[in-house]
Amino acid sequence: MMRFHAPAVHLSAQVPAEVDEALRRDFELVLSPNGAEGIVAMLTVTIDDAYLEAAGPQLRVVANYAVGVNNIDLDAARRRGVVIANTPDVLTRATAEITLTLMLSLLRRVTEGDRFVRRRAPWQFSLEFMLGERLEGKTVLIVGAGRIGRETARLAEAFGARIVLAGRDADLDALLPDADVVSLHTPLTAETRHLIDARRLRLMKRTAILVNTARGPVVDEAALAEALHAGVIGGAALDVYEHEPDVTKALLPLDNVVLAPHLGSATRDTRVAMGMLCVDALRAVLLEGRTPANAVA
Repeated sequence: MMRFHAPAVHLSAQVPAEVDEALRRDFELVLSPNGAEGIVAMLTVTIDDAYLEAAGPQLRVVANYAVGVNNIDLDAARRRGVVIANTPDVLTRATAEITLTLMLSLLRRVTEGDRFVRRRAPWQFSLEFMLGERLEGKTVLIVGAGRIGRETARLAEAFGARIVLAGRDADLDALLPDADVVSLHTPLTAETRHLIDARRLRLMKRTAILVNTARGPVVDEAALAEALHAGVIGGAALDVYEHEPDVTKALLPLDNVVLAPHLGSATRDTRVAMGMLCVDALRAVLLEGRTPANAVA
């Protein structure tokens, strides 16, 4: 009787147990991308021409454990006939939720208050103590009108915010001066790298806050730090960083900054669902000979 040949799949990092189990049912997990027919790649892995060359000509599919694929050279993959898949939809709500969490934490000074209490600073209830701002009535500029941007808009609107959606062709320079909150949801491309730079920070209100749960390099982080120290804008909340996991040191001592360690999709059910999309993409290409629905190249 003929034995089934399980295609070789390389994991660039450990995955949730449920995803690992699903992979092992159909594939042979190998330690190196060299010789693998499929790869499950974290967004921290750069899949460029050199990586694809080292992996070998047998490679047929890379399942990126993320929505964004800025870590992958799509043109190089196309030239080699390698299918690239991502994980859309399943992390939309989780990322929108973390965006609202950061937004509210900054406006209501929650993390600042947490640090205050933990260092045992003396305090007592006062009507003027650590006053923040409500989201209700604020103009929230959503930069990037994709799934996550639209879901963030829906949640913010439930708090009474006025929403302005800025798609790809929007005149950002004209919209920034009126925004109380600027929330970034664009993919990282050559056009969006440093989309928010020193010049655009100066267009914002001095009381405005910037929230980034997209990709770190969408913001010029050094320029942001300078703007915050100079009082050019009111505050910032970041879940992603330009040189992740490193954070610009000038941001660390600021009370008007909320910093999270890339928690956008960090719920167990979301991460498992993302992994299962990767499994489905591998099965489609390696076992069924078809292009997966979540292919981007």
